[in-house]
Amino acid sequence: MNELSVRTCVSTSGEFVYGIHKPDYTVVNLREKDHIATLGHINGKTAVENKINFPANDVTIDNADWVFEISNPFPFMGATFILKSSADKRIENANPFDIINKYRTSTDADLLGKLAKKSCLFEFDPHTGEPAGIQYKKTKNGGIRQAIKNHHLFEIVSNNPFLPDTYKQAMVLIPGIQGPNKIVGEYKKSAGTHIWEYLRENSYIPWGHYAANMAHDSIRYKIEALKKEDLIGLRHLYYQRVYTQLAQSLEISIPAKKRTLTEGELESLRIHLLKTIKHHEKDKNNLPFNASMWGWNFGFDLSPSGYRLNASHQQIHQQFALMPKSTPGFINGKNDESHTLFPTYTQGDEVARFCRQFRNSTGKNFFKTYINAIKNNRRMDGREDKAKSLIFYEDENIIAFVPKAQRSQGEVQIMATAKCGNILEANSTVRKSLDMAILTTVRMLEKLGVEMMICYETSKRFDNPDNDQRLMYTFIPRHPKSPGTYSQWVYRWIIGHYPEDFAHACSSASPVACRSKSKVPALL
Repeated sequence: MNELSVRTCVSTSGEFVYGIHKPDYTVVNLREKDHIATLGHINGKTAVENKINFPANDVTIDNADWVFEISNPFPFMGATFILKSSADKRIENANPFDIINKYRTSTDADLLGKLAKKSCLFEFDPHTGEPAGIQYKKTKNGGIRQAIKNHHLFEIVSNNPFLPDTYKQAMVLIPGIQGPNKIVGEYKKSAGTHIWEYLRENSYIPWGHYAANMAHDSIRYKIEALKKEDLIGLRHLYYQRVYTQLAQSLEISIPAKKRTLTEGELESLRIHLLKTIKHHEKDKNNLPFNASMWGWNFGFDLSPSGYRLNASHQQIHQQFALMPKSTPGFINGKNDESHTLFPTYTQGDEVARFCRQFRNSTGKNFFKTYINAIKNNRRMDGREDKAKSLIFYEDENIIAFVPKAQRSQGEVQIMATAKCGNILEANSTVRKSLDMAILTTVRMLEKLGVEMMICYETSKRFDNPDNDQRLMYTFIPRHPKSPGTYSQWVYRWIIGHYPEDFAHACSSASPVACRSKSKVPALL
């Protein structure tokens, strides 16, 4: 039996390969004493005891449940484990989110308004009686801060979707109310879409990152409230910022200032950037910023213990940034003089490294093989009478699918099938496909019952010439019964259903399910 040279579930034949554990073993009994006890009674009569917990001899396991082990397509992302007996029970209903209890917090607008008044000191409009702002007070060092009486209550109430909008605006939505972050971009359409782009200049992401926030007059707390134009605007600000910052670093003139670029200007700038990078591809120092990142933490919750879950606030917002190819390296606390260049980290680099390893080991391109495996998928349990496809939405540029090796209860992904490894290689048609696929996917997940999710992009660096690596988007819902365990920290992902059955649930919840090779749907 040959051992695979690369640990991945993608076989060179363009099919998925996986392991099955069929346990058969004996356990030496090392217990010294018994503790037999009555646990209760059946109908108040027959005693139920715990004798089964105290075997007299060694324990032989000869018919244990099968466990499927599926290496992630990308080996550095770990492996997924599925208990066959558990997955078999969920074939008919593989939606892990249908158990979520809706509206666990108050929906009473009047009550929430009263709680808001207890959390902080408002200023009210003398004509309408509605909140117009929050009072401020001076601090001991001469600064000012909001007059918040109970910070925990303030955050819980201000981010409740049922709090009246006038209170939301005064407490968390009006520009500046959450801090002095500068607004450096805007997207506004007459249909009611309004988005601000904030600069987070002192950021955990080096060189600052940007946040596209739905504005105070375009309140969007749920995906069902998100319009197509909203999603287009959120993504437009991402494309625009990356293209313009990259152009600035290459001393390329930007089509406009103090206004939003048109779609035509955006596409012309993208083409100019590609040509410039290709012209200077031998000069590796010519491109100081050569990668981008994009993410979306959707959903907000704050527990009584003080733990904040997922997003920083309820209003829909997305974050993005550019990354340099390297950073100066220092040694032993001597931070005044650099001794080396230290390569920066992106997950896309790990994907690129694995693609090279796969090609060197097999002689084949990984992503081309992976796409074939997804389209050739068959069920692991061998059943032909149940759903077999992993794809729940597609057009000529992308596929949206359930990974064979899911890393969460409900993970789904979008992948470019066209040769596109980053947003610089994404022309206007591909960008529209991506935007529509993202909107379709998050709408589908919310329809299934998802209330919080993490979404992120994995892409190759702009100066990576490999035309096999594909641009990918991952959506990882947060499940209330499995918020995070030690297994996940060691990249052992436990899933209770077959991926094909969850893909079927996704298709059923999507109004535009599995459009096979359709034209890109209109977004406007």
